[in-house]
Amino acid sequence: MNEDKAHAGRALVVVIDDEVDAHPDTIGALVSELLAEDGFIVDAVVGVRSDVDEIRHALETAVVGGVDAVITLGGTGAGLRDVTPEATEEILDKRLLGIEQAIRFSAIGASVMDAVTSRGVAGISGSTVIVNIASSRAAVRDGMSTVAPLVAFVVNELSADFDEFDDDVLAELGDSADFDEADMDFSRN
Repeated sequence: MNEDKAHAGRALVVVIDDEVDAHPDTIGALVSELLAEDGFIVDAVVGVRSDVDEIRHALETAVVGGVDAVITLGGTGAGLRDVTPEATEEILDKRLLGIEQAIRFSAIGASVMDAVTSRGVAGISGSTVIVNIASSRAAVRDGMSTVAPLVAFVVNELSADFDEFDDDVLAELGDSADFDEADMDFSRN
């Protein structure tokens, strides 16, 4: 395993499925395995119903929990119950259009129709990268081979920004009489 993969970050997999309690989730386990192969530590695979509020709550919980990446599966199509992109957009600070395009372009070459027509979005909320992927096995296999290195790259960028912010803030505050370095913890958990 190379050094970059050893420190890719923490991840959460969110499976969107109205029948989340009705069957075991093998697609979430596949994504978890693929993330682990790319050096991510997967905190959990959770299932939520295709409901904007439930999806948003799962994503917000992940962001507050400090995971570096969230991969959602499902709810990205054109159907009435496909609301994952809308729920995701509500909490994003920045969109990552390049990741969205890369998923679709890769899917065209692999003839994965649900991924080609996916409305999935990608972006950053706080310091967490969130990516929506269609939930078919083909979409997951193709999408994850495209997404994993891109997400690792963005996580690394965000981590570097955070480290620079940490050093800059400490330098600015320096000898301030009101500043107690022990009161501020800038480390990433």
